[in-house]
Amino acid sequence: MSNPIPPVGPGLPETQTLVTDAVTDPAPAQGGRKGKEGKPASLWTDAWYDLRRRPMFIISVVIILVLLVMSFLPSLFTAIDPFNARTCDLSTARQAPSAGHLFGKDSLGCDVYARTIYGARNSIVIGVFTTIITTLIGGLLGLVAGFRSGVVDTVSSRVTEIFFAIPPILGALLIAATFRGRANSIMLVILALAVLGWPMTFRIMRAAVITAKNQDFVVAARALGAGAGRIMFRHLLPNSLAPVIVVATINLGGFIAAEAALSFLGVGVQSPDISWGLMIADARIRFLEAPLPLVFPAVFLSITVLAFIMMGDAVRDALDPKLR
Repeated sequence: MSNPIPPVGPGLPETQTLVTDAVTDPAPAQGGRKGKEGKPASLWTDAWYDLRRRPMFIISVVIILVLLVMSFLPSLFTAIDPFNARTCDLSTARQAPSAGHLFGKDSLGCDVYARTIYGARNSIVIGVFTTIITTLIGGLLGLVAGFRSGVVDTVSSRVTEIFFAIPPILGALLIAATFRGRANSIMLVILALAVLGWPMTFRIMRAAVITAKNQDFVVAARALGAGAGRIMFRHLLPNSLAPVIVVATINLGGFIAAEAALSFLGVGVQSPDISWGLMIADARIRFLEAPLPLVFPAVFLSITVLAFIMMGDAVRDALDPKLR
């Protein structure tokens, strides 16, 4: 007679061996990757692995890095200082592109190439700082509203809906026009865009927190006695950041375009500061006679906005497993 199969129970060595093997040597998920020391890759590690293989992400990052260097080190790209009035010569106004002036000259005889290079700083700075402010305000309010629920969530959501009812450009135009001359034009544009830009981040963060707060890891944290602050900032926030980062990246390009629109309408960046929107506004009057002073900053503006949108799309695809 063959030997009977030995029983396997909670306290028997066979069970302990099976459990130990299952814990110490888990089978990797289909198509999954491992990080250092054989540990399963996290969402961020997996996303970075995926992003490095996306040509759209690489191209957008290269363009953005060039724009950042151009913004903060413009002297590397041009030796002409557009803020020096001596570099402008009315006798050469609307001059065609040449070896010394790659983009030609505008209606005031100023070098269009130098102004385009120096205009990148204000446009990008406004976009970056507006994105930071809207992400902090909307993210924090969405985190609290999604976690607390009840009256806090209801009041926050109703206030957000009021801001959503205001057309962004029209609202920013009203704010910028009302306080024009009372503050630095760049700070005023950032304020005007930030006041109306945070609701989208709020709704994204709130939805992510509401989904995450019912997960097992949050229930376990509560059972272990974790306080509200620890649960929000140590557990919910890291697990709700992915969609917020995607929205912030795409919004950055939108804010740069919005600054150009405000400057074009005359309530954005003001002279002697330079921005692409202001250059487009100055060149529109003589566009039929000399189109290049408008075309070049418009092209740079379009490339910048497109680069941030491309990067946001790539990050979204990498962070969302459903899109892989």
